[in-house]
Amino acid sequence: MILYTLRRLAAVTGVLTAVAAVTFTIFHVLPSDPAAAACGKACSAERLAAIRTHMGLDQPLWQQFWDFVSGIFTGRTTGSGPYALQCHFPCLGYSYENSEAVWDLLMDRLPVSASLAFGAAVLWLALGLSAGTVAALRKGTLTDRVLMVGAVGAASLPVYFTAMMLIYGVIQVAGLLPYPQYVPFADAPGRWASNLLLPWLALALLYAAMYARQSRSSMIETMAEPYIRTARAKGLPRRTVVVKHGLRAGMTPVLTLFGMDLGGLLAGAVITESIFGLPGVGRLFYGALSTGDQPVILGVTLLAAAFIVVANLAVDLLYAVVDPRVRL
Repeated sequence: MILYTLRRLAAVTGVLTAVAAVTFTIFHVLPSDPAAAACGKACSAERLAAIRTHMGLDQPLWQQFWDFVSGIFTGRTTGSGPYALQCHFPCLGYSYENSEAVWDLLMDRLPVSASLAFGAAVLWLALGLSAGTVAALRKGTLTDRVLMVGAVGAASLPVYFTAMMLIYGVIQVAGLLPYPQYVPFADAPGRWASNLLLPWLALALLYAAMYARQSRSSMIETMAEPYIRTARAKGLPRRTVVVKHGLRAGMTPVLTLFGMDLGGLLAGAVITESIFGLPGVGRLFYGALSTGDQPVILGVTLLAAAFIVVANLAVDLLYAVVDPRVRL
């Protein structure tokens, strides 16, 4: 298990390096010139050259990439003389728009995205697994058909439509909740939850529908296995057969899907954060795309890749806990 984990960690490093290289190359072969954008319209050639030197754009592409990668682990200095900036570990560069460290921007927005992702994940797992398990155990009945039709309908609704309907119905018409404004959990747990409830629901309804269909098919396949028939023949209680022997084994493909989805959401849910006005990583990414802020775009891309590969590694390690057959 230790060797397996070390091999996966090495693979994670390789994936992140490849993502950084591809993203870095794409942004630096585009025709846009961030130095010219930062310099403004009335910009002299001398001023433009100074800005390019300060940003490190006068260096060869391979040198820029090496400085970027090494700066993540050791920090680096950008610019020279009175305009030199010391970027401490882990250095992802500075935003072209406001000269703030990209790492600080990400860490400032990450708690919002993490609160949104984990809260929604709890809801969609509870709803999706429950609906999928009930539908599988009642395969072919009216309950099965109703649950699956509802899942297909919920999965067909775009998240922005669901979010707008929740805002209109719950906030504007019923007045049951305030318009979401992020409050740190440590400051007021109750307000933190009430302000994130609608964003959680908007995401959970979409993902729960997909998880219900996945868990239903997995449970139907698992409940037909010989060891399930053996457990029933031994006279084990139905709950033990379903939960301990059926659900645990049937969760393996669901866990794989969960790792991908949670990792992606931790890097920001762009549409949900924008509609509800939440200052998360997704909204930061959208703003960086609008202005062409390359260091921020690259930083968010690397953060998303890191979350996804680490989440998948964690899921692979959890397989042995969820399904004991994997240990063999």
